[in-house]
Amino acid sequence: MQKKTSPRTALITGASSGVGAEFARQLLASGHADSFWLIARRRERLESLAAELEAAGARSCRVLPLDLSQDDDLRRLADLLEQERPTLAWLVNSAGAGRIGHVATLGPDANRAQCRLNVEALVAVTGLCLPHLARGSHIVQLASIAAFLPQPGFATYAATKAFVLSYSRALASELRERQISVTAVCPGPMETEFFRVAGESSKTTGRIKSLGIETVDHVVRTAIRRARAGRQVSISSLVGQLIRLISRLLPHGFILRVMRRLGFGD
Repeated sequence: MQKKTSPRTALITGASSGVGAEFARQLLASGHADSFWLIARRRERLESLAAELEAAGARSCRVLPLDLSQDDDLRRLADLLEQERPTLAWLVNSAGAGRIGHVATLGPDANRAQCRLNVEALVAVTGLCLPHLARGSHIVQLASIAAFLPQPGFATYAATKAFVLSYSRALASELRERQISVTAVCPGPMETEFFRVAGESSKTTGRIKSLGIETVDHVVRTAIRRARAGRQVSISSLVGQLIRLISRLLPHGFILRVMRRLGFGD
């Protein structure tokens, strides 16, 4: 009689498109997960992904159309986790939002909305999932190469990603004894829906894209490999490595002056 194996469950936020959806596909294809909790706001996108994963051999897919910036939806997730008590092999926090523009131009509501989703929701979901993460499991937090430097014209977004990077590295140290890895993924610009929402026509968008466009497939593949190796940071481009090095070697005030001359933040 063949012995049944326990499901390897991944909880993925921002799963309706882009990086989140690609994590689900690659975790299934690589055999690192076969059961999924898929979280995002758009039910129809989640249901389409769930059908795709199940056709590809996933054991189960739970579709959770939640807005993680809303306290009521966070409480709903907390209740579900408490009721079902899943054993998680992967937590992927890829839900996020960004708006390009000066802080004063965007206004307080748009700036706060980025902090709510990129910081508060990420911290909340991580905290809710910690009791359910198995020994040897992996947490993947989506940051950005923007985390390494202040970004005029993208100030709030970059600051939220700097938080994600710092939080993830400290959390990795705290969870070392449980053998749970925490990896901050720091991609460059990617061809996803992000820039359509953030502000496609701005000069800052063009400057950011001039750094080079990464593919979602490569970013996710690199992140999974480095998470399994226990790496705290995943950078998948040479430009990202260079930006990280520059941020360590040069004063940020000097870098900001150079960025202004190059037109970043216009």
